Amino acid sequence: MQKTRIGIVGYGNIGRAAAETIKTTPDMELAVVVVESQFLNEPIPPALAGVTVIDDIARLDGVKVALLCTPSRSMPELASEILKMGINTVDCYDIHGQLAGLRRDLDVVAKTHGTVAVVSAGWDPGTDSMVRCMFEIMAPRGITYTNFGPGMSMGHSVAVKALPGVVNALSMTIPLGTGVHRRMVYVQPVPGQDFKVIEQTIKNDPYFIKDDTHVIEVENVLDLIDMGHGVEMERKGVSGQAHNQMLKFSMRINNPALTAQVMVASARATLKQHPGAYTMIQIPIIDYMYGDQEDIINRLV
Repeated sequence: MQKTRIGIVGYGNIGRAAAETIKTTPDMELAVVVVESQFLNEPIPPALAGVTVIDDIARLDGVKVALLCTPSRSMPELASEILKMGINTVDCYDIHGQLAGLRRDLDVVAKTHGTVAVVSAGWDPGTDSMVRCMFEIMAPRGITYTNFGPGMSMGHSVAVKALPGVVNALSMTIPLGTGVHRRMVYVQPVPGQDFKVIEQTIKNDPYFIKDDTHVIEVENVLDLIDMGHGVEMERKGVSGQAHNQMLKFSMRINNPALTAQVMVASARATLKQHPGAYTMIQIPIIDYMYGDQEDIINRLV
């Protein structure tokens, strides 16, 4: 079996988890990793032995799919550039209110260049979106509450770390119930920085502005970090004319590991789609899976 050659763009928490995941994936091989230029001055990690390590996406050739493991705000431009190179993309873009527009924009690029993009391939948005769809199939009328955490939000943490005057940051999502959340943001500022300015900038950021956000100054963020996260979704609805249908889904997970696993499965799915950009709910669920379709049907139906 010829394995699909995969590239990873970004080698942070998700990028490292993606590299580990690809090692356990029988139909894929990791060919290239794109890192920041200063990374090239450091010893290559043992996990990347035999893998080409570069610092420019222009040299990202010889791969069929690129996994974009970078901060969400850099993904739209990266995805567009890589799709134009004839390479499929999978990203983990997590700004919910903007992802539908991003998909439409990338759809035009992908169709023009004969490539495929999977947008927001993670667990939320991503597989949780698929569960919400299943809930509405089973109970079309009703209300679904999605309660995240308690746990570290990677997207929110990265957004704070990118702010001027911040050495490191951790954003914890605390569920209050019925889809309402509190954001506990722990910030290690650069010495001498005005913490009040940092605090106000965080509270006005689109990532945080809709939530009850508390910003706390700490001496060392590394003492607080735990990659665990989770979600609990509940729907109370109506099937036909039968009321009080109670549906529930719950998981406790390592955040980057699960995100990476979903991205790798989505890379497989790109190979089975017509050119264009897709969210995970638009793709047949069996297309994410490894193996013969008839075997999968026999095993799971």
